[in-house]
Amino acid sequence: MDTVWNFAAGPAVLPAEVLAQAREAVSDFDGGGQSVLELPFTGPEFREIIATAEADLRALLAIPESYAVLFMQGGASAQFSLVPLNLLGEADHADYVETGYWSRKCIAEAQRFCAVNVAASSAPTGFDRVPSPGDWKVSAGAAYTHITGNETADGVEYPWTPVRLRTPLVADMTSSFLTRPLDVADFGLIYASAQKNIGPAGLTIVIVRRDLLDRERPGTPAVFSFRRQADAGSMLNTPPTFAVYLAGLAFKWIGAQGGLEAMEERSLRKSARLYQAIDGSGGFYRCPVLREFRSRVNVCFGLAADTLTERFVEEARAAGLLNLRGHSKVGGLRASLYNAMPEAGVAALASFMDDFARRHA
Repeated sequence: MDTVWNFAAGPAVLPAEVLAQAREAVSDFDGGGQSVLELPFTGPEFREIIATAEADLRALLAIPESYAVLFMQGGASAQFSLVPLNLLGEADHADYVETGYWSRKCIAEAQRFCAVNVAASSAPTGFDRVPSPGDWKVSAGAAYTHITGNETADGVEYPWTPVRLRTPLVADMTSSFLTRPLDVADFGLIYASAQKNIGPAGLTIVIVRRDLLDRERPGTPAVFSFRRQADAGSMLNTPPTFAVYLAGLAFKWIGAQGGLEAMEERSLRKSARLYQAIDGSGGFYRCPVLREFRSRVNVCFGLAADTLTERFVEEARAAGLLNLRGHSKVGGLRASLYNAMPEAGVAALASFMDDFARRHA
């Protein structure tokens, strides 16, 4: 295969320019004769790396100084536990909105630490939408309201930000992070794993309003304390240094491409091209998500004849279109269109889908 296009949901494709810089730095960082993998996290070189990465991320999102930026380990799934541990304060419960596989997992984990009020759920309609805010049944005295901004496994995305809530809004933005502008001030806390639009697995970005840092529950491990990590500049313990370095390169790459406005424009073009292939197939391909709530970054779809799914995956792989199988717990097909996926890759997939439909309709 001359060209390979990786549509994996994560770890996902990285920008070629970022990989080229990382390849050089692994052998010789900044001409100093030392690998970036060997830099002590307490040394001046890494301190500059993490400080620059934070500054570039703040610039991309216009993050107010009233918010702390943390570089943490454990992935978004760790935050399913760390959010209640750090934000419950004196409250005994929190509100959650259920919109798919990942929000359901998040709710199950949160229930280990507090009572969970499911303020709204789209489970009755097969997770094909985001429940209207007018239908949310938020509870009195909740510590926060949690949403999953983009359901990676189900292909559902919030087309708007819930506002006018009585409690801080917490959002898992793992798949949609840095794919479009947002107003950080609308949120109490945002978290996102790196392995979608930023870098390698293992790093998680947490953006938290500083006035929420003193709510942690007794017994919260020190390395997972938002307050203690914020006070230590994300270096209370050894951070994932190489992942932070790559994240910094990705932030600069996004800025050089035109910032989040450019990322959003590309995202809309890429997803529109793929949904056009689905909707224009005469029913051969089907997307179960209502149009208003379709994800721009995780296009989930299936075949009217499910018996052709394996053949689709095999023929796509032979054509250099990799990792199109849906989530193991959801099934079907999925193409993840993160920032680093070029439009040429999406065009190649759409062309393959058109041809596959003609041959197997």
